[in-house]
Amino acid sequence: MRSPTGLILLCGGARSGKSSYAERLGRRFDAASADARAGVSYLATAPIVDDDMAERVGRHVAGRPDHWRTIEEQVDLLGALTRAGNDFVIIDCLTLWVSNLMWRDRSDEQIDQLARVTAAAAADRAAPTVVVTNEVGLGVHPEHELGRRYRDVLGRTNQAWAAAADRSLLLVAGRALLLNDPDDLT
Repeated sequence: MRSPTGLILLCGGARSGKSSYAERLGRRFDAASADARAGVSYLATAPIVDDDMAERVGRHVAGRPDHWRTIEEQVDLLGALTRAGNDFVIIDCLTLWVSNLMWRDRSDEQIDQLARVTAAAAADRAAPTVVVTNEVGLGVHPEHELGRRYRDVLGRTNQAWAAAADRSLLLVAGRALLLNDPDDLT
């Protein structure tokens, strides 16, 4: 088992194993790291809006090693990546980040630009970055305009991050498929 490098995108549906795998990669890095100054930072984008969400976040935190740093940042991923320094970073997740930006009245164009800039910055980091996101385009066509807008913006965000990533994986039932650039296949 090799230690992760570069930018890795983990995409899939709810409960597909994305976050668990991201944490396994963090533990692998943690175990292999010869540099005591390089730790693991968990960049959490989830707003705690109710008791259920607080319970879910609590379970996530309890399942991580105590020495991992948690950076809670709902909007400024670029700033949070800077604050993480040379740490291995897990961003969980782009799905909520896009939602947070939309609730703060960012335009589609602003979100698209932030996605490209932040993905490029993550790809340029010296330390590995693993980013978690949901694939919401495989389900039912959303009935409402906001749902369709969200699906479209998140889809473009996922594409921007996948384009910047060294590796992109689709997780289904805890198993992963390597995603290739279609231009590399023709």
